[in-house]
Amino acid sequence: MVTIKSKSEIEKMREACRIANLAQKAVEQAIRPGISTLELDKIAEKAMRENGAIPAEKGYPSGMRGVPDFPGSICASINDNIIHGIPSKNMILLEGDIISIDLVAYKDGFNGDCARTYTVGNVSQDAKNLIKVTKEAFFEGIKFAKKGFRLGDISHAIGEYVNKNGYSVIKEFEGHGIGREMHEDPGIPNFGKAGRGIRLEPGMTLAIEPMVTAGKPDIVQGEDGWSIWTLDESLSAHYENTILITEKEPEILTLV
Repeated sequence: MVTIKSKSEIEKMREACRIANLAQKAVEQAIRPGISTLELDKIAEKAMRENGAIPAEKGYPSGMRGVPDFPGSICASINDNIIHGIPSKNMILLEGDIISIDLVAYKDGFNGDCARTYTVGNVSQDAKNLIKVTKEAFFEGIKFAKKGFRLGDISHAIGEYVNKNGYSVIKEFEGHGIGREMHEDPGIPNFGKAGRGIRLEPGMTLAIEPMVTAGKPDIVQGEDGWSIWTLDESLSAHYENTILITEKEPEILTLV
């Protein structure tokens, strides 16, 4: 069931999203060759807690037997690790890496979710292009995040833009509704047919998140039960914001 947020709930969403954005900025400032992903994790958690929020990803249940709950405050995914990378003191950033940081701030009963892919020092032009197209695909998608359009219009626009630029979208993972729960209805694929799916209404809050690879879309799960990697070891990028459907243009809650 897709929830329509009240004015007071939207204000709480704005605050959670503001803090998520602050945490992203704190991580971005710290990224450099030689830093570990565990150090980045601690920086993000500190930024959230100093602003009265908690990291919602920390302790998130795996739902799989034998796989522990997620231990990190962020997902830190390097190069061909698409999503759900577990922060570690042994995972050290190197010159030329790219890293995707996905984090969720939870405050006063609501969640704010955003992801970015950052460069580490000097990176290849191919890596820069991948990051650029992934971000642009988000903005192509939300051109249709307006009252009266359908969910499939967003999905179609993202997938078409990515494919047109010679990249692939991950099909097994998708964006989602967000609010009191980190993951709510509806699911939002990064591909599909225009004119399909539910009709968008003001008050809906959605996490739109293109996950893009430079190679083929095939994936493999890591031994930790969480991390998802490109099967062909091609680079991947991730860009996400929480948005609000309004009477006019969408409001990007995690860009403040």
